[in-house]
Amino acid sequence: MLQVCPNGSRAEGVPVSPEEIASAVRAATDVGAQDAHVHPRDDAGADTLDSFHVAATVAAVRASTPSIGVGVTTGAWTAPDPGERAALIRSWTVVPDHASVNFHEMGAELVAEALFERGVAVEAGILSGTDAADRFLRWPHAHHVLRILAEVADGDPRTATATAQALLHDLGTRLGRPILLHGEDGGTWPVLRLAARLNLDVRIGLEDTLTLPDGAPAADNAVLVQTARALTAP
Repeated sequence: MLQVCPNGSRAEGVPVSPEEIASAVRAATDVGAQDAHVHPRDDAGADTLDSFHVAATVAAVRASTPSIGVGVTTGAWTAPDPGERAALIRSWTVVPDHASVNFHEMGAELVAEALFERGVAVEAGILSGTDAADRFLRWPHAHHVLRILAEVADGDPRTATATAQALLHDLGTRLGRPILLHGEDGGTWPVLRLAARLNLDVRIGLEDTLTLPDGAPAADNAVLVQTARALTAP
């Protein structure tokens, strides 16, 4: 499975409005993306879990590309208090298909359980270099998640693959859940190639990298998806 992550929390050069995000997802889907992870933004351009903005973004993506699953972030930067994040999730009027929960953040379990209450599938974000894998594996509901996002924070192309392998070792295979392995910045493409070799799910988009494998700037998310498709083709 290839997921597109079109914007993330970057301040410039990424789609921000619901219409821009929906257009980027549609273009990425047209060239091979099969799922989407998006960051709804408020009127000031900041990531948000506010019901109005989540509804506008999710609805726009679905209207543009009804065949694709759409997920959102629940990162702590959207609302530092996990209780507030859980309350915002419970206020949603339009729910996404899935949402990512970062297990290195305090209150991750509370946030994930609020998503379960709303019928939203959970992508468990496990960041390298943190205690997230241990916390997640000890969580009684770990086997209920949609997938595990194995997130490699090492942006050095020389070491990112080894960091990814160590993270996968920490996660093990006992849960039997799909794993989506991805890197960021300079580590993005080496980690994607490793994920392809291991037959794991992958993602790509301007959230993770602004450049192509040769270092040239990526024009948009669709170009990144096209490149990833070529690199992961059997």
